[in-house]
Amino acid sequence: MKTPADPVRDYLRAVEREASALPADRRQELVADLAEHVEVTRAERPDATPGEILAELGDPRTIAATALAEAGRAPGIPAEGGAGDPARRGKVHPLVPLLMLTLSLPFVMVFSDSPGPLFGLLFRIAGVVLLCTSVHWTTVRKTTGVLLAGVVPTVVIASWNLSSGGPAGDTPALVGNLGMLALLTGTAVWLWRSRRA
Repeated sequence: MKTPADPVRDYLRAVEREASALPADRRQELVADLAEHVEVTRAERPDATPGEILAELGDPRTIAATALAEAGRAPGIPAEGGAGDPARRGKVHPLVPLLMLTLSLPFVMVFSDSPGPLFGLLFRIAGVVLLCTSVHWTTVRKTTGVLLAGVVPTVVIASWNLSSGGPAGDTPALVGNLGMLALLTGTAVWLWRSRRA
């Protein structure tokens, strides 16, 4: 025996199907809001038929498209974790800021002539910005990483340069640079191991 068709149930299913690219909780909220609207309208206007109420709501595709646009997704883009997920698209691989911070010092050491220090500083700044905007670390780890891999090396190098090159001879400079490289590498390894999946 066939059950009679329920236009409201069919309408809500159509909205849910059309809005399948939304995260499940947002999709359920949308359907619940529409169901509540139908019930309130039925209570306020008992003479209105379900077809009239649904016609006032509009086409399920239009409602789904509006909800998808509000959520920042185009229709047809998969929900959470899919290739089209805006959060996933905007992520930078966690290795990128770590390499930029770590390689900024060797870049300066190898290309110590005119553009080398400038490019090394730009690498360090870009690495700090990418680290700060990353989703892979907590705020405390980001702050620690910026201090150890961005601020401390910059302050030490600036102090070294302002004090007329530091102690005389190549050995102190080499030891200082190796120590700084060890600090950068250690910080990068610590950040890599403490990153979020």
